Amino acid sequence: MDIPICAGVSYIEPMQLSLSTPLRLLVRQALRQFTDPYRRYRHAKLIHASRVAIGILASIALTTGIHLPHGEWASITLLVVIGGLQHHGNIRKKAAERALGTLIGASVGLALILLEAWLHLPLLTYLLMAIACGVGGYYAIGKGGYIALLSAITLVIVAGHGDAEISDGLWRSADVLIGIAIALLFSFALPLYATYSWRYKLSDSLRDCARLYARIVGGLPLNDEEHQKILTRQGAMLVQLRSLMPSVAKEISVPSTELEAVQRGLRSIVGMLEMLSTSRLRDIDDVRRARVRQALSGEDRRIRELLIGMARALKFGTLTRLEPLPPLHPPPPPPEAVSAEVERYVWVTAQLLEQIDSLRLSLAQLSHKWNI
Repeated sequence: MDIPICAGVSYIEPMQLSLSTPLRLLVRQALRQFTDPYRRYRHAKLIHASRVAIGILASIALTTGIHLPHGEWASITLLVVIGGLQHHGNIRKKAAERALGTLIGASVGLALILLEAWLHLPLLTYLLMAIACGVGGYYAIGKGGYIALLSAITLVIVAGHGDAEISDGLWRSADVLIGIAIALLFSFALPLYATYSWRYKLSDSLRDCARLYARIVGGLPLNDEEHQKILTRQGAMLVQLRSLMPSVAKEISVPSTELEAVQRGLRSIVGMLEMLSTSRLRDIDDVRRARVRQALSGEDRRIRELLIGMARALKFGTLTRLEPLPPLHPPPPPPEAVSAEVERYVWVTAQLLEQIDSLRLSLAQLSHKWNI
């Protein structure tokens, strides 16, 4: 029996759709491993190692393919620029400094080669080279130190001990610049932005703040291993976030002062939590303690909601979690006189909530920049 086929419709299309849909899903899932920022952050070391290895292969292939003399200096330069730097902002900065240092060092090195070829006074050449390297060492300690140090290194690479041929000096200078170009090219391949590390580390820190606050409100002991572990992580995280700020500022084009406001807000929250740890209503009976906590139940919920909301916004890019929440009604005053410890606990809780909301506002104002 013939099956009627409508015009323009083929029975192969459903079969193709059923076969291609799993393939499309497989391709999409494979691409997510490379395009998803969080996955790139988790596998940053593997991605960076692969990028360096492929960059070295490209450098070798290019310099040997065109028979470039002293091509190994291109590979050495590539390692200097990106070997220990996985973040895109750092690579761009170091490459720019490397290029400037190369131009300065190569110019001085070529001048020394010409001077030696003209005067044939090796002792004078050695003395001038030592003075130039000494000047580089002088400025290597302080601002712009990387440029000064690389200038001295490039000077020695290009000039040798002053007895190198001018052609060798020119080729070595060209090799170094080629290495910089390759390093910059590969820095754009699956870039590992410092902004990713900053976002996810800040998210983890805020989640730890939420855990610490839950332990304080729940009356868990302060001297146990878990509590101390969270406090230690917070201290280490503040240091790591501080080290990422210069690269983040360059990547997302924001003033460092705005990132400093976020850092200062997180530091204040951690400090308030430590203050709250010492204001645990230990000197009052269970009934009054329960009344105080009941009166502050709205603040408690708001603090947890804000901390977790900011953490999720940073990790998943759900910026709706940074929107302002409706105002809280002030808690009714307790009917009986309160002790100094209760007043301190209430005051610290109010200050903590204020600091957390201020951090939420800072992140919301910067969200169009860091949500890359």
